[in-house]
Parts: sequence; C-alpha cells; structure tokens
Amino acid sequence: MLTIPLQTVPSQTFRTMLNGQLCSFRVYTLSTGLYLDLSVLGTEILQGQLCVDRAYLVRDAYLGFIGDLAFVDTVSDTDPVYTGLGTQYQLIYFAPADLPSVIS
Repeated sequence: MLTIPLQTVPSQTFRTMLNGQLCSFRVYTLSTGLYLDLSVLGTEILQGQLCVDRAYLVRDAYLGFIGDLAFVDTVSDTDPVYTGLGTQYQLIYFAPADLPSVIS
C-alpha cells in the first residue's frame, strides 16, 4: 500500500508513478461530493468517480489499471471532503498483492 499525497484544496491535478504506470489524477469537489478522474498514459480509466470512504475506486481489471485506489478516513468513517485531504482523508494505492483474491 502507498499513500498518495494530496493538498487541502477543492480541486487539484497531479501525476505520479504507481507500479510502473504514469498516472494522471484530477480530484475535485462538486456540490454532491468529492470526485476523481484517472488516466494512465492518456487512456481514461475513471471519469467522475464519486469518492466514498473505504470503497475501491477502480474495481475492474478490464479497465487497464494495475491495482486499485481507495480513500480512507483515518479518524472515523465519513466520506472524504477537500478540507481533510492529506490529513483525515488519505488516498491509498493498493498493489495487486495488497488486494483480496477473487474466489471463483
């Protein structure tokens, strides 16, 4: 697992390398919550994904992202808001080895 640093601002864009993937993020606030866009080398993986506490964001390997992401509330169990980004609300990257295996 890896914590992705975030700023305490309503909207931010940044790039980071995750498991050999050059990832571009956009994290932004709308009246209905915090949202995330993710692309890898220009290929859109997620667009307008609502961020909620402890819920995987990508979920499906067919989208072409290695691993998964989730916001975690380190104080309680509320959904993330920008005023707590980087402190109360952490964006976590989970490598494939960190994820539960699917039982078929």
